[in-house]
Amino acid sequence: MTENYTVLARKYRSQDFDSLIGQDVLVKTLTTAISTSRIAHAYMFTGIRGTGKTSVARILAKSLNCLSSQAATAKPCGTCENCTAIALGQHIDVLEIDAASHTGVDNIRDITDAAGYRPTNGRYKVYIIDEVHQLSQSAFNALLKTLEEPPAHVVFMLATTEIRKVPVTILSRCQRFDLCRVSATELKKHFAWIATQENVKLSDDANEMLARAADGSVRDGLSLFDQAIAQTGGNVDHVAVLNMLKRADRGVVVDFMKILLAGDVAAAIGRADELYQSGADLSLMLQDMMEWTHWATRMHPALRAGDAHAAPFSADQREAIIKSMDGVTVNTLSRLWQVMVASVEEMQKSTNQKQCFDMLVVRLMRVADMPTVATLLQQNDESGIKNIEPGATNIKKTDIVQNNTPTEPVQQQGVQHSTLDAAAPAAAVSADPMLANALDMFAGAQVITN
Repeated sequence: MTENYTVLARKYRSQDFDSLIGQDVLVKTLTTAISTSRIAHAYMFTGIRGTGKTSVARILAKSLNCLSSQAATAKPCGTCENCTAIALGQHIDVLEIDAASHTGVDNIRDITDAAGYRPTNGRYKVYIIDEVHQLSQSAFNALLKTLEEPPAHVVFMLATTEIRKVPVTILSRCQRFDLCRVSATELKKHFAWIATQENVKLSDDANEMLARAADGSVRDGLSLFDQAIAQTGGNVDHVAVLNMLKRADRGVVVDFMKILLAGDVAAAIGRADELYQSGADLSLMLQDMMEWTHWATRMHPALRAGDAHAAPFSADQREAIIKSMDGVTVNTLSRLWQVMVASVEEMQKSTNQKQCFDMLVVRLMRVADMPTVATLLQQNDESGIKNIEPGATNIKKTDIVQNNTPTEPVQQQGVQHSTLDAAAPAAAVSADPMLANALDMFAGAQVITN
């Protein structure tokens, strides 16, 4: 029988503090604490999935029980009996508990009862409770006293992705460490090293895409890398990763946003049709459009907020983005962003993403075509609406009277009536989003202003 394949995320799991990537502050703190014998009785590791919470707990358990030293060491050997057993999850004194399947008070009572017995093979008895936030309230209460004053030979290590669900009474009894997202630069170095170890060809563009798609999670990135290797047979290139992720190339996104800002509805919808037919995930396309809007705003000549070279675009793409800013204000980009953010949940709930995306494109173009404040003020003066000043909020939704037949303005006891077409520019000037929405809902309505 052939040997079972071990996925990359497990094969290259960090086995010591030196191999733990992207968590320099945590490593420095823990190694210093071990070297100075300031070992706490309870630790809380929190962060997004795949950043190394359980790996850190296992490494710390090795450091406390490694046989290569007479005391706890910050550099466990990894080869002694204790280190090997802990790495395999088979050490009798290091118990890993999944809180998702052991949520009851009886499970915690078993832990507290066993904590009174001294370790069998190691210096410390270690309890690693993963996803601790899933414990019941009764289980948390049963753990409180033992967690606060455990026996000298017991160390608790709790891990969670949802720290807000952990009671404050538990947090106050632990040393808390927040594991940060691993940067794309660190992930690219890690993936490139693994590619050399596995004799896999990994192009720079493909490595960049995998690192970005991992979103700070080492495990997610390695899972994607593993899938890409299986798909390509060991020659992972840019096109293969694009097809695997069903994500549009950033160059496609740059061109699409250029069409959108140009106001060509037919061309934009046609390009959306092409992307959909090619199998692109339109929800990911929306995320890429939001990424474009974010960086376009930062690179806008009116702001120049931050280093443009940090943007995840090539030099040609950055130049194209800057050129597309001609005639586009920061306010326009801000409005585009707001519409996109509001559409994220809509895309997730929609049963037909293509229809939802098409309507989003239309809305974005209408927002991009909105005139500037100066133009609106000029239009107000020309249309005779002079009693509505910028910033005025005295137009109420209850003042909108349904009237599909346009009427002539009538002066009545100091109150002016006008059609929606004449009042809409003034509503935009007022910077009142509720008013703008109300006027947009009642097409052809009669607006009464005081």
